[in-house]
Amino acid sequence: MVQFRFLGILMAVAIRTKKPLDLHLAPWVWKQLCSMPLGEPDLEEVDLLTFRTLQGILHLENSGITEENFHVMIPLDSFVAHSADGRLVPVVPGGQNISLNFSNRTEYVERALQYRLHEMDSQVASVREGMSAIIPVPLLSLLTAQQLEQLVCGLPEVSVETLKKLVRYRDIAESHQLVAWFWQSLEEFTNEERVLFLRFVSGRSRLPSNPADMTQKFQIIKVDRVSLG
Repeated sequence: MVQFRFLGILMAVAIRTKKPLDLHLAPWVWKQLCSMPLGEPDLEEVDLLTFRTLQGILHLENSGITEENFHVMIPLDSFVAHSADGRLVPVVPGGQNISLNFSNRTEYVERALQYRLHEMDSQVASVREGMSAIIPVPLLSLLTAQQLEQLVCGLPEVSVETLKKLVRYRDIAESHQLVAWFWQSLEEFTNEERVLFLRFVSGRSRLPSNPADMTQKFQIIKVDRVSLG
């Protein structure tokens, strides 16, 4: 939990300093940080197999599964489910001792869904606690999950048009043919290659959500060819 709290501090510092972090978190984590409710589509987005398994248990129409053959066709026999790290855990206290059957399958699916959607609540709370040391966390509820992710992580795409706003020309005109070739070359780069270019000229791999917040510009300087001989 201390590490999650420290992550929250780093995320808040990224927002304050406008220096994004290259983080890859599940979409529902950003929603939880913004105090947004979670639902079935969130589980489907991050764990399609579990979602389909639960839906298969719940909706038995035209499946040929009846009360008589339920235990033969469904591989679970109690109120347990696989957690995010692959462990088989009870979805309610003592769930390993509660028999799963045809009549209580709806309750099981509801409990399993709620367990999976909220198994990271304490970790998310620790992240929010860490963020609260730097920024007013209640204001996060005014943001969407995507807006918060962009504030913390910046823009995933490094476009040439954005780079053109972050350059300063020295001893060379913007209209010079060499400059045109330079931008043409960057246009032909993949996004991953442009990220490497950004890291080379600025030391960062992400642009802030508002490029105007990046006060440090890189320079294009004309250098006369030096002959060695």
